[in-house]
Amino acid sequence: MANIVFGNHSSVLVPQREREAVRKFYCDVLGGTLMKADPQRDFIRLADDFYIAFLYGDVPDESEFLRTARSIWLEIKSDDVAEAGRRILGSGLVRKLDLPDPHLYFQAPGGQCLRLVGIDEDLSFYEGHGRGPDVAKVKEALGRMAS
Repeated sequence: MANIVFGNHSSVLVPQREREAVRKFYCDVLGGTLMKADPQRDFIRLADDFYIAFLYGDVPDESEFLRTARSIWLEIKSDDVAEAGRRILGSGLVRKLDLPDPHLYFQAPGGQCLRLVGIDEDLSFYEGHGRGPDVAKVKEALGRMAS
């Protein structure tokens, strides 16, 4: 069987009107670098080698918590989780998501959902070791957010 791994590139299509908020959040708050911009997209590098292409267009606004429970959620890591959390929430650009988990979950401009964890944190809980997340509680929390 072939070996498959996730790459270090991602892209997302967001409404054109979210462009400035996306740039402020991913560059100013998270410390990313705008590598290239053209009229219809931005290429942003996070950390040393993770790239996100934001494609802007006339698309529905998914900033409300609608489809995101079926979307992929991204994990970001920090060497100072408390400070990063303060910067993220203090930016006023995100929506904090209340999930039954000790980590900060939030929805960024453009609708992407992320979880903030520590760089050296033991995350084996999310890899199937031990009991793992309480699925019923997560579903209940997602239901409250969608209504």
